[in-house]
Amino acid sequence: MTIPAGLILTPGAGASCDHHTLVAVESAVSPLPVLRLDFPYRAAGKRMPDRAPVAVAHVRDAAELWAAQLGAAPSDLVLGGRSYGGRMCSMAVADGLPAAGLVLLSYPLHPPGRPEKLRVEHLPALDVPVLFVSGDRDPFGTPDELAAHAAAIPGPVTTVTLPGAHDLRGRDDDVAAAVAAWLADR
Repeated sequence: MTIPAGLILTPGAGASCDHHTLVAVESAVSPLPVLRLDFPYRAAGKRMPDRAPVAVAHVRDAAELWAAQLGAAPSDLVLGGRSYGGRMCSMAVADGLPAAGLVLLSYPLHPPGRPEKLRVEHLPALDVPVLFVSGDRDPFGTPDELAAHAAAIPGPVTTVTLPGAHDLRGRDDDVAAAVAAWLADR
């Protein structure tokens, strides 16, 4: 991966693009341009997240528009976000959206207590560098589950495990530092 032109960050299903973790990451990667992007349901004032086709199309459209504004191509952008947001970005890339890499914070491998309901079908199509930052007690996927399923990704995978659960409460600086270090290594 070459130096990206920008980073798009999307929130988890229950949050907005102003989520404190996304703000911390944006600050840590400065001066890299960052677009914190809400999904259509948030803009419409709804609580229920968009279905994947709507969210994936939104990520694709936003990446193409913002890349053009930056004078770059979507393949020059790193995409990602927290939980649902990161998953939607990874699905967009698996569906053919070119990207320089993915930053997946607290990736939701499965619903809590439902390890049989995996959300990993698209992972073998991710032929880009991927960073996972997750908690060691995340009910959406243990570190062992994440390692097992991330092995299906053909692109280079980096995993950072921090103390904590899905929200990584109190770990914004650690999450942001992990993302900044990973981007610096590109």
